[in-house]
Amino acid sequence: MTGNHKDTALTRRRALAVTGGTLTAGTLAVAGYQSAFADTETPATAPASTASSASASADGACMTLMSSVTEGPYYLDGALVRKDITEGKSGVPLTLRLTVVDATDGCTPVKGAAVEIWHCDAWGYYSGYTTADPGGSAPAESEDGSAADDDTYLRGYQIANANGVVKFETIVPGWYTPRTCHIHLKVHTGGQKEDGSYEGGKVNFTGQLFFPDDVAEEIFTLEPYSRHTGSYTRLDDDMVYDGGGAAGGLLTLDAVHKADPSKGYRGSLVLGVDPDAENTGAGSGGGGGTPPSGAPGGAPTGAPPSGAPTASASPAASS
Repeated sequence: MTGNHKDTALTRRRALAVTGGTLTAGTLAVAGYQSAFADTETPATAPASTASSASASADGACMTLMSSVTEGPYYLDGALVRKDITEGKSGVPLTLRLTVVDATDGCTPVKGAAVEIWHCDAWGYYSGYTTADPGGSAPAESEDGSAADDDTYLRGYQIANANGVVKFETIVPGWYTPRTCHIHLKVHTGGQKEDGSYEGGKVNFTGQLFFPDDVAEEIFTLEPYSRHTGSYTRLDDDMVYDGGGAAGGLLTLDAVHKADPSKGYRGSLVLGVDPDAENTGAGSGGGGGTPPSGAPGGAPTGAPPSGAPTASASPAASS
């Protein structure tokens, strides 16, 4: 069942998780769990112990940029600007708050940055690519019973406030062979909201968010996740996660009710980016690697389904 995985050549030595460093007073405008969950417009400085991915040096420069990786093959252009991206998809609720800071300028908030996320449903299916086989034994996507649009569920944008904070309401993703539990994201700047989506500007960062194994494996014993059985890939064996803790995309998670994980989680992370850089995550680079044997047989190739948003160029690596 979930939590048991096959030994593969992809097993990597876990790197030491990023830990909080010494902060210079006033240099870290927004950092860590507490500020990520603040909706106020006034930036707040967090304790050093919470600032793992955006610690500052004595000269005011951020110490850590987030690790950029591949966008994967399941990306679609034209996602909607919206807070709730579930569209009725069932699963364990997840409130996701991300804080975008400029890692080249003392970790100051990046106001107006557009954060885009997309991820699979509880059984491993992506909107726009619902014929792709998630591996193992999973119900057909159509058995979900939701009225979600097959081309848009679990995809969306939010625009960062003055604190650099965005918030999404979604579900914890499921899994698919050969990947661990993850969420994709891009950080855009320089564009604007238009016709319900985000247009123009450039992509500054492409990355993925990851879930601790113990949390993911507990969730996968619950309905509807438990109906997808097979070999779940843990963090150590994932082809994309680099073992870097928060700087590698590992979320901080807090259960809404510790005794009942089905009630949901709050997840947070600080994204240290370079607003002058451009990284689309498309093409052959980005650290995605080559999928091992056993990758989803229905992994998408060519054009997306008729009527779906436009797919960007994407690498051969698994999403």
